[in-house]
Amino acid sequence: QVRLVESGGGVVQPGESLRLSCAASGGIFSISTMGWYRQAPEKQRELVAVMSRDGSTNYIASVKGRFTISRDNAKDTVFLQMNSLKPEDTAVYYCNADIRATPTGWYRTYWGQGTQVTVSS
Repeated sequence: QVRLVESGGGVVQPGESLRLSCAASGGIFSISTMGWYRQAPEKQRELVAVMSRDGSTNYIASVKGRFTISRDNAKDTVFLQMNSLKPEDTAVYYCNADIRATPTGWYRTYWGQGTQVTVSS
C-alpha cells in the first residue's frame, strides 16, 4: 500500500522559513513526477511546485524566487524549502507523486494527508 507522509508544517511569522518533507513508502517500483499543492480556505487546490525525476522543475509564479523544490530519489522523498513566507502562503500543503508499483504497471497519482502552514504576525 503506497503512502505519502508529509511533515514540516507549522506557524511562522512573515519573512520566516519552513521546510516541508514528503516521504513515499510501500510497494514502489518507480516514481516519476513529485510535487506540492496547496489549498487555502475557500479556495481551490493549486499547484505550487513540481519536479520530474530528471530534475526539471516548474513553479507557480507567486512563489518563484522564494520556494525551492528538491528530491532525494534514493529515499523517495521530496522537499519544499519555503523562504520569505507571506500571509498569503497560508494553506494546507499536499504532497503529490506519480508512482508505479510494478515494472509493467501504469503510473498512478497519490496524495499525502496534508500539512498546515500558517504565516501570521
